[in-house]
Amino acid sequence: MFDRTQWVLTGMSIALSLQLSQPVAAAVLVGNAVQTAQTNSSEAAQKVYEEAEKLYEQGTAEALRGSIVKYEEALKLYREAGDREKEAVTLNNIGGVYSDLGEQQKALDYYNQSLPLNRAIGDRSVEAITLNNIGKVYSDLGEQQKALDYYNQSLTLKRAIGDRTGEAITLNNIGKVYSDLGEKQKALDYYNQSLPLKRAIGDRRGEAVTLSNIGAIYSALGEKQKALQYYNQSLPLKRATGDRSGEAVTLNNIGLVYSDLGEKQKALQYYNQSLPLTRVTGDRSVEATTLNNIGGIYLALGEKQKALEYYSQSLPLTRATGDRSVEAITLNNIGRIYSDLGEKQKALEYYNQSLPLTRATGDRSVEATTLNNIGAIYSALREKQKALEYYSQSLLLSQAVGNARTEAVTLYNMASVKRAQNNLTEALNDIESSLKIIENLRTKIASPELRSSYFATVQNYYEFYIDLLMQLHKTNPQSGYDTKALEASERSRARSLLELLQESNANIREGISPELLQQEKSLQQQLDAIEKQRIETISSPNPNATKIAEIDKQRLALLQQYQQIQAQIRTASPRYAALTQPQPLTLPEIQKQILDENTILLQYSLGESRSYLWVVTSTGLTSYELPKRADIETAAVAFRTAVTSPTQRNIPQKVAQASANLGQIILQPAAAQLANKRLLIVPDGVLHYTPFPALTLPQTAGQNTNVSLIAEHEIITLPSASTLAILRQNYGDRKPPSQTLAILADPVFSPDDERIKGKITQATTEKLEANNLGLNRSLRASEIKWPPDRLPFTRQEAQTISSLFPSASSRQIFDFDASRTTATDGNLVNYQIIHLATHGLANSKNPELSGMVMSMVDDKGNLVNGFLRLTDIFNLKLAANLVVLSACQSGMGQNVKGEGMVGLTRGFMYAGAQRVAVSLWSVDDEGTAVLMQKFYQKMVQQKLAPAAALRAAQIEMMQEEKWKSPYYWAAFTLQGEWK
Repeated sequence: MFDRTQWVLTGMSIALSLQLSQPVAAAVLVGNAVQTAQTNSSEAAQKVYEEAEKLYEQGTAEALRGSIVKYEEALKLYREAGDREKEAVTLNNIGGVYSDLGEQQKALDYYNQSLPLNRAIGDRSVEAITLNNIGKVYSDLGEQQKALDYYNQSLTLKRAIGDRTGEAITLNNIGKVYSDLGEKQKALDYYNQSLPLKRAIGDRRGEAVTLSNIGAIYSALGEKQKALQYYNQSLPLKRATGDRSGEAVTLNNIGLVYSDLGEKQKALQYYNQSLPLTRVTGDRSVEATTLNNIGGIYLALGEKQKALEYYSQSLPLTRATGDRSVEAITLNNIGRIYSDLGEKQKALEYYNQSLPLTRATGDRSVEATTLNNIGAIYSALREKQKALEYYSQSLLLSQAVGNARTEAVTLYNMASVKRAQNNLTEALNDIESSLKIIENLRTKIASPELRSSYFATVQNYYEFYIDLLMQLHKTNPQSGYDTKALEASERSRARSLLELLQESNANIREGISPELLQQEKSLQQQLDAIEKQRIETISSPNPNATKIAEIDKQRLALLQQYQQIQAQIRTASPRYAALTQPQPLTLPEIQKQILDENTILLQYSLGESRSYLWVVTSTGLTSYELPKRADIETAAVAFRTAVTSPTQRNIPQKVAQASANLGQIILQPAAAQLANKRLLIVPDGVLHYTPFPALTLPQTAGQNTNVSLIAEHEIITLPSASTLAILRQNYGDRKPPSQTLAILADPVFSPDDERIKGKITQATTEKLEANNLGLNRSLRASEIKWPPDRLPFTRQEAQTISSLFPSASSRQIFDFDASRTTATDGNLVNYQIIHLATHGLANSKNPELSGMVMSMVDDKGNLVNGFLRLTDIFNLKLAANLVVLSACQSGMGQNVKGEGMVGLTRGFMYAGAQRVAVSLWSVDDEGTAVLMQKFYQKMVQQKLAPAAALRAAQIEMMQEEKWKSPYYWAAFTLQGEWK
């Protein structure tokens, strides 16, 4: 029986939407003070009144610091003077201070004293404010229906007296109540009534609040990209108006969006900006929420004790402020920790404390989450029927309030329980319904980076679905479940790349406002400037590590802003809106569009309990069950280590054993089908890093040794089969470029390079080559040791390759001209083949910072920005049928679950390359030069296609004593078109 831990929502860390309680400002009371002074004729009364006014003004000035002493003294004097109007106002303001301090019952006492006074004197303006404030107290106490009653009374009065400012505030607050009740669309209606009013009266502070609240609605509805757009409009307004409490709320909410999209570290950065602000402003409710949310991050990162510490700080704060909604969420989250620690009964105790609180506050969204989590406890305790009862309650609630994320989780959990009960068909229906929601949610995210990170968080849904289909295939082998499983695997991978490639042929900037395009251009310029500043800093005699860290922080912040602007451009673009979502290929489409009789597809899916391999030919499909992911990872890491480690790579027995072990696991089941076919490999997980050419096929009868995979097969890797289909669609009717080869090599990295002083001689080149044997083309070490070493063999490589092509149609670009400026000036669009031979930089944490290193100085010795980053590559316009990145780790990047390797390859494909040759590790400078020379000789002299030429070059290398170790020839792989 398939058994797995169920993924349960982390208690829904909430997004707080700020409400304005609107205590009456001192300025409003000036007119009242004058009027009252005129009506008080006696000298004694006048002195009492003047003292009261003085105390009132002091109270107003000190209110933000929580001081109510002056207000209390003023109140006493107003009562002695018989000034009921000022008494009512002061009572209202004392209530406001207590509300801000989180002491809601005390606040209510003062508001309830103020209200009848307002009515008695007929001051409808202050009455409306007091009604609004009473509504806010009930909202904070979780009594939303009572809050709604008071807000509606306030709204009627404010409209009657023409108080548009107050009307906007109350509309906002009514929206907040409906949001808390889970009626998100109704909340949105009220916020959308409030927003234009606030803009019309110039209330920028209130506008910022409502923008933040609209963002929270879209976040709850799963429209994370829209949420970010509203939050990013709100944040600068809150900063400009000095609303530090509101700024803390919005920072917290932005963090929540990134957390929900799987960007946990980014979320933590925002929470850590919010937390100190909440403490400075004394907003203990928002502080409690932020502490709760930080706890959620540490829980997601597996640091359970740290998570518990933050939840334990949040809980007493929520109780002190009377915020039962956040208290319920925090209790729920503590329950989640105990559940993860295996203490199921203790977890149940916390969930059972949380549930009545969520029901009392009317927060049906959190109630749905808590019911879901209780269901997970009963499932773990093997009380499956009871688990289903709770899941069913959760499902109905999440559907009622439009919480798609919780609905998808609950359907997934129900599918897991039904599968355990052997109700496989019902389980299949539930998981398919869950995936339909997931697919819908991901389409609402415009940013490719955030789409990818979100999709990574739900890969376990696809893994479950695939495994369930393959289990059904075992029992019903003629029902086509293995076909559905393959197609599910295709749907689960490289979807953002697929969409990017479709987008690449559309001019999505057409019709975009000049202001937005100027913002994008400005951020590009700022990124260039910060890169140059970084180069100057790391190139100084004594680089300041603190300054470099600060520059890196600024660079990442700019990069994030740049991605946000690009997401806004996509959202606003009519061209982008007109694009239909590209659909992954079905099995018949793969067979017709991708394969021929000499080509087969090997597609892998690694799972927690078992993995799968599908072998697809032009006429058939065969599926195989493989060991679990952990076993394959162990064998793959051992193989890669044997091939690349300086201590093992030249020991043939070590390499052969590791190769045979992995080959036995992932190839042996299908060995009989491979024959001498061309192999299109769609890897998964650790297999993205695996040098398939160096794998050996298991022995067959009559063989004495294992046979290298490359000896019998051309090998091409693909992010997905569908990727190749859309690549072909993009270049199918494209006119070939007029020129053949552009090659950039041997850039200048250092101001001390002797090319600064004069022309380099052949004798100097030979001396460099002799002294630099064993260099690799990686910048990983060189970012610490700056400047990076010169790579003399890249020049030899370039000269040999160029000699194979007519000089009239090729271009050699060396030295200072091998620069970022040359690479981005637009002329590369004229070349069929583009070859970059230099250092490569792979950034697995922030793939956007991966790149190729071009000349870092100009011919006068001045430092320049020589990093050709992934962001630059995406902006290139190419028509190349081949791009060769002759550098270290040029095929590496961030291995995003479900998306595959996010790095330079996708950038060049987006820019227009049909295929890209890249490396999987730090390659040897001289060995790479030899491989590349052979590769091009096979293409030009023997007229082989790139895939066949690379294979022939690798076979030739492995037959030479000096280069026979796979380390020297197996790093390079061809991705993209195989024809």
